[in-house]
Amino acid sequence: MPPIHPVIAQPEDQGERLDSFLSRRLAPEIAGLSRSRVKSLIEQGLAQGDGRTITEPSHRVKPGTTYLLTLPDAAPAEPVAQEIPLAVLFEDAHLIVIDKPAGLVVHPAPGNPDHTLVNALLNHCGDSLAGIGGVRRPGIVHRLDKDTSGVMVVAKTDQAHQALTAAFSARDIDRAYVAVCWGLPSPLTGEIVGSIGRDPKNRKRMAVVSRNGREAITRYRVEKAFGTAAAAVECRLLTGRTHQIRVHMTHAGHPLIGDPVYGRATAGRLKALMPPGREAALNFHRQALHARLLGFAHPATGEALRFETAPPADLQVLLRQLGASQPA
Repeated sequence: MPPIHPVIAQPEDQGERLDSFLSRRLAPEIAGLSRSRVKSLIEQGLAQGDGRTITEPSHRVKPGTTYLLTLPDAAPAEPVAQEIPLAVLFEDAHLIVIDKPAGLVVHPAPGNPDHTLVNALLNHCGDSLAGIGGVRRPGIVHRLDKDTSGVMVVAKTDQAHQALTAAFSARDIDRAYVAVCWGLPSPLTGEIVGSIGRDPKNRKRMAVVSRNGREAITRYRVEKAFGTAAAAVECRLLTGRTHQIRVHMTHAGHPLIGDPVYGRATAGRLKALMPPGREAALNFHRQALHARLLGFAHPATGEALRFETAPPADLQVLLRQLGASQPA
């Protein structure tokens, strides 16, 4: 078990930020413990006060309170190659395109130190990938959430990494997702605009915010309506923010089925589904989201490349069951 460090706040600590307080008090016994490191640990839910988890680094310290900070073991400095199957759609000397399965984390991070896409790519590509674009995230130019499936491109050279990163930044990439959401969006085609940043009420979530957010634009088109209870929607990104589709669809009142962070079903929408679809939706335990299309110019040749994949089996079953839940 990772070590847990208790600290009792004294009267002179009244009102100090929690990240500052913990880093100051623990620095003498934990070599190299910085305030930024403590802030990151707090945001990961590794701090407690009086038995309650605290995720806000700016939480104000109260005298007499015992605060606990869990310090996980340090992750390896560099990811290692691991034999993990990959569904390769295209590969040459410059890049590799894969169909990422749901459940696979893209790169090592706190809580997921290995068995990630990066570990699989290092095994598949060998030493040639190491260091491209950064030690911890070699070759990665964009991400999909752990439980989002679909098409991803990874650079195999510095030139390709720089060109693809620039293309994503310039929005010169064609990306389309299929999402299954609660309710029926109205109008059936539209655009969701709203800056995305950390949810001020829960630092583990993102939200549409009025301050300290980044511009985000999602275009959507309903492809199939399951009455008014649910819908299959194509989403196209004009920007690439963390959890963008999940946050924007929730903001619009149509969270994704199965989303453990943002999703929720109203009683009325559940009641509108017949048992097969209702059970399938309630038992779908990941966000119903698949990155089905990725188009871009080859970073070395300029050739227009386009890759499209069908939703994985679990998402196809959900769509069939929802379809079977509609009146004849």
